Order: sequence, then C-alpha cells, then structure tokens
Amino acid sequence: MKNNNIVITIGRQFGSGGRELGRLLSKRLGYQFYDKELLLEAAKKTDLSPEFFKNSDERVPRFLGGTVSFAMGCNPYTIFSGPSSIGDDSINRALNDMILSVAEKGRCIIVGRCADYVLRHHQSLVSIFVHSPIEECAARIMKRGESITKQSAIALAQKTNKLRAEYYNFYTDKIWGSASSYHLCIDSSLMSMDALADTIVNYIRQRFPSE
Repeated sequence: MKNNNIVITIGRQFGSGGRELGRLLSKRLGYQFYDKELLLEAAKKTDLSPEFFKNSDERVPRFLGGTVSFAMGCNPYTIFSGPSSIGDDSINRALNDMILSVAEKGRCIIVGRCADYVLRHHQSLVSIFVHSPIEECAARIMKRGESITKQSAIALAQKTNKLRAEYYNFYTDKIWGSASSYHLCIDSSLMSMDALADTIVNYIRQRFPSE
C-alpha cells in the first residue's frame, strides 16, 4: 500500500483491555475504529450470513468434509475443497479485503483479525499487542459480567487465547503474542488506560512528526 494513512492494529489477550484501549485511542486521535464491524461489512460482500462470520471469527479453518488446508501467507491453500473450507476461505478473503479497504480510506484502528499481517506492507502501520497477567485478565472479565467465578474467567481467557493464537499462527508467518511480531507490546496492568493511551499517542507523534 502506498498511502500514508496511519493505521493502528491491536492484537490482544482476552480480558487484557485491548478493545477498550482501541476505542479510547479512537476518541483521542479521531481515527475510525473497527472490531466486529469488520465482520458485518465483510459479510455483506459474500453470500455467507453474518452469523456464519461471527461463529468463525478468529478461528482456524474447520477440517470437515475431507478438507485439508494449510497456510501460505495470509491466504490458506485448500487441497480438497469441501463446504467448510469454501466458507472459511471466503471469510478470510473477505476480511482481508475489508482490512485493506478501510486502511486505504483513512486513519483507523483495527482490532485482531491478523490485521497487522494483512497490512505488513503498509507504510504507516503501528502494530500493538496488549497483554496482562492472567489474574488481571480474569478480574476484568468478571467485571464485564462474562464469567461468574474467577476460575471460570481464567478458563475462558485461556481457551480464547488458545483459539486466537492458533488463528494468528495459521494465517501468518509470525507468532501470536511474541514481541518480535509487533512494534509495541504493552502490559495493561501496569498503568491506567488513559496513561496507556497517552503513551501510544506520544509514540505516534514521535514516530510520525510530520503528521
């Protein structure tokens, strides 16, 4: 991509506050914010239902109906095409197209969906990974009302992180959560969200002084 739109991508552990940080940055910087919105817009470009997109969100392809797929960059190569693989490949292509499209339109923040990899050639990309100790993630999950007990919150976080890691590692040639895969890795338990947003805004201003 040859435009200079600053695009921030946010990978995140479940319960670390990555989405919250993204929304806060969106307000501070005036950038468009995309999370599940990408799924709805991508679904409109295909014959697949939004519900199908939602159920397959940040999941590796399902190996059903004699389908065997493996990753080649961000586009999986299908050896035997079955109903499941066709749907999964359509989802991946549609999401990639939407990510490229919104990045082309203007400055934005995109949460998850391998956006940092899809936009790896974008000139003004800022890729961030947000993490936090599992105890802190569990506390945030419980506060959101997604889990009743601390143990179930921890189990939910671990399961979701596993699925996100499998998805990211399948569709990219990088490792989910590894510092070398991102420009910035942030422990959200060490500062308030406001302070974290200030730090990232300062980083962007220092890195792109002409902006």
